[in-house]
Amino acid sequence: MLGLAGILVGLALLIAFAYRGWSVLLLAPLAALVAAAFASEPLLAHWTQTFMGSASRFLMQFFPIFLLGALFGKLMEDTGSVGAIAEAMTRTLGPRRAVMAVVVAGAIVTYGGVSLFVAFFVLAPMAEALFRAADIPRRLMPAAIALGTSTFTMSALPGTPAIQNAIPMPFFGTTPFAAPGLGIVAAIIMLGFGLGWLALAEQRARRRGEGFGPGLMADVAGAAADDTVRERATVAQSFDPVEAPRGDRAVAGPPAAVAFAPLVVVVAVNLVMSLLVLPRLDTAFLAEPRWGETSLAAVGGVWSVVVALAAAIVTVLVLNPKRLATPRTSIDAGVNASVLPAVSVASLVGFGAVVAALPAFAVVRDWVLSIGGGPLVSLAVSTNILAALTGSASGGMTIALDALGAIYLGLAAVQGIDPALLHRVAVIGAGTLDSLPHNGAVVTLLAVCGTTHREGYLDIVMVAIVGAIVALAAVIGLGTVFGSF
Repeated sequence: MLGLAGILVGLALLIAFAYRGWSVLLLAPLAALVAAAFASEPLLAHWTQTFMGSASRFLMQFFPIFLLGALFGKLMEDTGSVGAIAEAMTRTLGPRRAVMAVVVAGAIVTYGGVSLFVAFFVLAPMAEALFRAADIPRRLMPAAIALGTSTFTMSALPGTPAIQNAIPMPFFGTTPFAAPGLGIVAAIIMLGFGLGWLALAEQRARRRGEGFGPGLMADVAGAAADDTVRERATVAQSFDPVEAPRGDRAVAGPPAAVAFAPLVVVVAVNLVMSLLVLPRLDTAFLAEPRWGETSLAAVGGVWSVVVALAAAIVTVLVLNPKRLATPRTSIDAGVNASVLPAVSVASLVGFGAVVAALPAFAVVRDWVLSIGGGPLVSLAVSTNILAALTGSASGGMTIALDALGAIYLGLAAVQGIDPALLHRVAVIGAGTLDSLPHNGAVVTLLAVCGTTHREGYLDIVMVAIVGAIVALAAVIGLGTVFGSF
């Protein structure tokens, strides 16, 4: 009982102080040591061997995606490409379809690999202009942006280069396109539910005579530089907000076709690498000790995303040779933006590894595995709970899969469940309750839109949590009956 109490105390310390803006780089090892101390376990060994060993493995597997994803997003922002896509959606759909324009613009840029926070900082001014012209309440702006950027393009659409979609691949031997049919079904449900809710909220506001309302947009640079926002944000996504205002901005953006091209490259190269190139390579050498005795199934998914992002970065630079006067400034800002988020999430993973190594964790493990409904329901619950507690979809999912991934894979083999179905359930599950009020993405989004939790959070709950839970239930139900497709 004392060991279980230690886990709860350590977790409470982590959540409480992280919510207050303390750095998880210190909180995670401290909370892990508190839990280990309650269990009378060796503290230094857990810190240097268990904690750091797990954190370093996470960085070894996923830091290339953090690095290239942040760099690609920064280059797309500084060349004006994200802004050009937003303007194209504005011209095409206009104020009469303001909500749809914001959602579609967000979906296009994030599915194409642009970092979530880069999308926030560009889409917020676009949303303000459209919502003001259409006289739609400002409080609906965060929900519209969240629906387009943080739901179906993050967890459901097959092939998304989001880090959340990459994390299950080494555990289950899957690709970014795992369970594509179920992913598309989930995406349709999330999008349809979210748009329906926002349309209903807009209609209710108009009947009450509620318009856009007073007030000005929050200063984007100021929100990005806020220390509390930054500390919360870096465990939620893969871009350090403080780097957003830095870099060499283009005076004018490219034509829409040029702006869209790198996004197409990400999706196309990812698909070709996953389905055509890598399966045909002779990768038997990976089994050698010098390569970590691994396999293509364990690394192929990450390789596909890395090559796709690298190709897209080259495409951005080639298509915009004169828009960045000093490209190195933007490149430096982009790569720097990847470091703190990657190390922060790795620290959460290290905390989870220490907890999982404690004898008392057997109680937690047995409870999770005893949840009725089979391994799919159990997996969904575990990723949901850990994402909610940590405020991080990527951190919570990695903790769950580090501790229980092999067990779920074994259960799936016994019950004839395709690992691709486990992959899709894990990703969608992690992308539901991670949007609780303390989540860094939620805090940042409300800040850049100039709204408060009281004004805008309920609508975020409906489009980002309720809609995702409905989609998750549908995927589990369809997957149970028809298997992965």
